[in-house]
Amino acid sequence: MADLSVGASSLADVREDYVALTRRKRIYSGILLVIFIALFSAGWQTADDRNAGNFRDGFTNVFDYPAEVLGEAAQKLDQLPAHLVNFFPALIETINIAGAATLIGTLFGTLFALLSTRGLALWPSLIPVFRRIMDICRAIPEIVIALVLIFVLGGGPVPAMIAIAIHTTGALGKLFSEVSENVSLKPVEGLHSVGASWSQRMYLGVIPQVGPNFVSYALLRFEINIRASAILGFVGAGGIGYELRNSMSWGQGRYDEAAAIFVLLFLTIVVVDQVSSRLRERLTHGVSA
Repeated sequence: MADLSVGASSLADVREDYVALTRRKRIYSGILLVIFIALFSAGWQTADDRNAGNFRDGFTNVFDYPAEVLGEAAQKLDQLPAHLVNFFPALIETINIAGAATLIGTLFGTLFALLSTRGLALWPSLIPVFRRIMDICRAIPEIVIALVLIFVLGGGPVPAMIAIAIHTTGALGKLFSEVSENVSLKPVEGLHSVGASWSQRMYLGVIPQVGPNFVSYALLRFEINIRASAILGFVGAGGIGYELRNSMSWGQGRYDEAAAIFVLLFLTIVVVDQVSSRLRERLTHGVSA
């Protein structure tokens, strides 16, 4: 009987501790929610006060510009196929920028990831250095890097490609390093025991384990880079974004061209998303989506 009473008392203590922990968690969550709402409201009010216009007053006009673009595109619908053909080379340039940047970023991201992963690094004492380099590459927006490079190199696709590649290196390096931390070290140790170099250990012992995940992340990043290369065109970095900026800046009379560019971008992103999704599914699960 004594054992039963002790067990019941222990169970009651556990239940009481659990209830107290749950109550404390709810209180903390409520406090965080209140703080978030307060910060959001204060930030919204500050942004609205500093804005050139008032959001509440201008919200009713939010669909005016799309209506103008679509209205002009509908009036010149017969010219849409010609515009699609005309801007297709610029779209190819945008895809080439994204592809080259993704390839370069993947190569450097893989190198930095392996050099900054515990148990795999060639120079363990330099792991923090390589991680900070990736942090810097990831922290600076592509558009800032592109603006600096355009000032140095002039306008064109090269500054956009370099800017996106730098940011891709930091982003993929972070993802790749997290994947590499979960690899089995037995193949690496076995290769090391027979005298393999660091590059041989990485190529034969690590890459086969992480290769599908690396390619999957690289394909996902390629989708992101297509959007980024289109955006960088607005600052003179070439590609279809540059053509879109010109079409929009001229205003009415060329909105049909802007609509054609939007259609090209939408179709490209949809196709790339579907193809890369199927490839990622095959790489990670061995079956088609």
